[in-house]
Amino acid sequence: MIDPTGPQRVRSAVIVGVGIDVVDVERFGQTLARTPALRDRLFTPAERERALASLAARFAAKEALAKALGAPAGLHWQDAEVVTDDAGRPWLEVRGTVAARTEALGVRQLHVSLSHDAGVASAVVVLES
Repeated sequence: MIDPTGPQRVRSAVIVGVGIDVVDVERFGQTLARTPALRDRLFTPAERERALASLAARFAAKEALAKALGAPAGLHWQDAEVVTDDAGRPWLEVRGTVAARTEALGVRQLHVSLSHDAGVASAVVVLES
């Protein structure tokens, strides 16, 4: 990215990965209803308290994160948690297998954006070094 303070200065931040995912909320709800244990496997206790559309967006964020990380085998779903600050802004808290992968890639910042409307939930994740 070009630094606006000088014509030849370049910031050292680099995009390490980008991921995007889209989830049909109704179909996701049907899947959770058919397989109740899936909710416990995919989401942390705090995430499980969310409404269906929010859960679908959080699932999309975890899928987008996995894609941004190169979709390596062995990532645990609960090692990535979508949390929100007091203003409602989402961010990713990573630990365990996901933290190890981000460290291996030199990731210093994780950015996430969630949306859900008209029966569709989506998420974009950008990883920055």
